[in-house]
Amino acid sequence: MLTSTTDTLQGFEVTDYLGIVTGETISGANIIRDVMATVTDYVGGRSAAYEEILEQARESSLVEMVDRARLKGADAVIGVSLDYEVVGSRGAMLLVTAAGTAVRIRKIG
Repeated sequence: MLTSTTDTLQGFEVTDYLGIVTGETISGANIIRDVMATVTDYVGGRSAAYEEILEQARESSLVEMVDRARLKGADAVIGVSLDYEVVGSRGAMLLVTAAGTAVRIRKIG
């Protein structure tokens, strides 16, 4: 399945718009990882633990979005965007949402 952040796909034309599709992932962070991330941030490094959480949540959201598009009979998802929100009573969870428009496409030429 093709996915793109743009509203068009080079070499293809959109034949049907099937609606908005989304994928959501909520990931929690544990206290040990938080402490290590704080130490890493304090000394100026990158927090690999949080980067891994972000990467996994992003990938999971995109896969879920594509699965929902496939259920609608789509060939592609265009206009894809990702949104990140910290949620929970103490901001201990990360919500990643992928959204786009499911479409059917036809190759040009």
